[in-house]
Amino acid sequence: MLERLNKLAVRKEDLESQLADPAVYGDGARLAAIQRELKELTPVVEAAEALKAAERRREEAEALLRDPELKSLAQEELSAAKEAAERLREELKRLLLPRDPNDGRNVILEIRAGVGGEEAALFAGELLRMYTMYAQRRGWRTEVLSLNETELGGVKECGVLIEGEDVFSRLKFESGVHQVKRVPETESSGRIQTSTATVAVLPEAEEVDVAIDPKDLQIDTYRSSGAGGQHINKTESAIRITHLPTGTVVTCQDERSQYKNKDKAMRVLRSRLYQREREKRDAAAASERRSQVGGAWRSEKVRTYRFLQSQVVEHRIGLTVYRLDAVLDGDLDEIIDALVTADAAERLKNGEGQQ
Repeated sequence: MLERLNKLAVRKEDLESQLADPAVYGDGARLAAIQRELKELTPVVEAAEALKAAERRREEAEALLRDPELKSLAQEELSAAKEAAERLREELKRLLLPRDPNDGRNVILEIRAGVGGEEAALFAGELLRMYTMYAQRRGWRTEVLSLNETELGGVKECGVLIEGEDVFSRLKFESGVHQVKRVPETESSGRIQTSTATVAVLPEAEEVDVAIDPKDLQIDTYRSSGAGGQHINKTESAIRITHLPTGTVVTCQDERSQYKNKDKAMRVLRSRLYQREREKRDAAAASERRSQVGGAWRSEKVRTYRFLQSQVVEHRIGLTVYRLDAVLDGDLDEIIDALVTADAAERLKNGEGQQ
């Protein structure tokens, strides 16, 4: 690991020297790539330097143990230095874990109402609001790509593009079945009902990521329908794209322009096909490690929102948060941080990142 850390430190110095060259600022793509790599390397190199400092403190404290007058103080310093060094070693192990190449991508977030009828649709709408508010907290930009609402304001299904820094790395563990337990407003007997909604987090695919043959597409236009919207049912602006080889169907009807709807639908289609290929690769590599998106974590019930107890239960890691209202208002970092930490611990246990 020491040799690897030394190479990373040399690489960081090289990148910093490149940034000192005024010529690099005339090439936006190169500048962005250098800044991105520097951002990834800096915490690793800083942790390595801190570890070296802790090891020097340990050696100095061990040397002072031979002095009877300083022995007590030296023992305290030695204990603190050992503890700091051990903590920094574990931090470095996590930092050196292979980075998911999709972590820096934007996300297409899809939410669909599941079991529970109108109550499930209302819950899906609350999840849409929750993720939108979380994006606002993180300074990310959101754009609705598709939205199919119910008459009571629920969401049958929707797709949202979320753009910003490290969006996929933060949201990728949200994929799966989300469950709510509460008394619906429409329930006169006051019985608790269980409803579900599914969340899919797709890394946004670029055109170069997925080759789509136009001959493989069936594109249909139709009149928009649904709750609200003055242009509903007036023009055939809605688009339905079917990818014939896979049977993947994407619809979009939110824009007045047929061309804008087609563009949005194609972005979703590319990301779904890209995700499909990722899942195939993940399945082939399942003996090494399950994938967090498309693997076991996605297929299981991942989270339950219990209104009576005002708690959110994250089933995958056994975490219970007693701040339901705050979570639904987009305060998700405690849960997401815990999932990221648990994933890193599992990957370390499986030996990833060790060289």
